[in-house]
Amino acid sequence: MEYTQLGRTGLKVSRLVLGTMNFGPHTTEAASHAIMDAALDAGVNYFDTANTYGGDPRGRTEEIIGNWFAQGGDRRDKVVLATKVYGNMYPGREDWPNHTKLSALNIRRSVDASLQRLRTDHIDIYQFHHIDRATPVEEIWQAVDTLVQQGKILYAGSSNFPGWKIAQTNERARQKGSYGLVSEQCLYNLFERRAEMEIIPAAIEYGLGVIPWSPLHGGLLGGVIRKEVDGGRRASGLTGDRLGAPGAREQIQAYEDLLAKVGLDPAEVALAWLLAQPGITGPIVGPRTAEQLEGALRAVELKLDAELLASLDGIFPGPGATPEAFAW
Repeated sequence: MEYTQLGRTGLKVSRLVLGTMNFGPHTTEAASHAIMDAALDAGVNYFDTANTYGGDPRGRTEEIIGNWFAQGGDRRDKVVLATKVYGNMYPGREDWPNHTKLSALNIRRSVDASLQRLRTDHIDIYQFHHIDRATPVEEIWQAVDTLVQQGKILYAGSSNFPGWKIAQTNERARQKGSYGLVSEQCLYNLFERRAEMEIIPAAIEYGLGVIPWSPLHGGLLGGVIRKEVDGGRRASGLTGDRLGAPGAREQIQAYEDLLAKVGLDPAEVALAWLLAQPGITGPIVGPRTAEQLEGALRAVELKLDAELLASLDGIFPGPGATPEAFAW
């Protein structure tokens, strides 16, 4: 496993991030524990979750991770643990208006609840799952600074923040003498490259590590057409919808044909491409099985040459630098 600094921090994290969103809804607790054991054995030390993960009830994923920590073997000490706050933990109870978003009240309540479910005394990276247009940034940093002083969290990160919000949030932190955001999780992959316009440049400028989520774009970059041919069944659901978008099937077909010629696996190449991009700490991989984790681990060792990278850019052209992407 390769390691890198998380943005401007002194924290070293693996270049693959274990996503846990499937733990509970799609993967049993026993299978989830086996995946975490395999990830840790392979050197993956960065585990990501969120307080709302787990289906019904929300929070179940954090409980599964907490039960794994409780097995001992220095599991907690070896893991850089990240979780998130924002979403409503009580769907259908909108009459409880303070149980969502980023008020100081909800942040404090949510941290304590996550710590209990995770069976730990601190969270390494506490992330805002979405921007909160109603809560002043100063209030958010006041809550964060208090939690850092209490030893309940070490760093703060963001997820799904636009570039301007990253800048605003860290400038307000600087004014308060707070450390500011250290990471940003954003939608970024070969097929969806809009993050290159503003989000990634802002993250690099402010010293945030970039953690791409959905690196295979919901399976679209994982050999979906080949699987259709082998399985005799067309892609369905969200993947099918994306494949049916104008020009998408042609792009994916060209992608799979290119990789078939050079004998490379589409899913592994999609991850390796992200690892080769500027500012990227490591993509989040969310395996449902141990076999899926093994495929992701191979991507760390896969180095794409300049010719292949140029060919991929030809199939999936990026938006270009800003402001040139939308101005002269």
